[in-house]
Amino acid sequence: MKLPVPLSFDWDQGNIDKNRKIHQITDKEAEEVFFSQPLKIFADKTHSVKEKRFLVYGQTKADKKLTIVFTIRESKIRVISARNQSRKERILYGK
Repeated sequence: MKLPVPLSFDWDQGNIDKNRKIHQITDKEAEEVFFSQPLKIFADKTHSVKEKRFLVYGQTKADKKLTIVFTIRESKIRVISARNQSRKERILYGK
């Protein structure tokens, strides 16, 4: 899976504060993940019913390890959810 170049984001106004309220992850932190290394991207086949969804494991500038669920619409990344990585995800990200 290749990310669009240049990277740009499309935030749903109804979704933009959800990650901060539920998971204490700001939209800025979620965006930072896409510019970090290493970056691991996987197809989210389970939730790709209406459109293709992906999972990305990455980290913020402050080394917060996050899992982001996203889709690509009109060459823009649309974040669906952002949260801290689970223990299992941290192990996979570390490999």
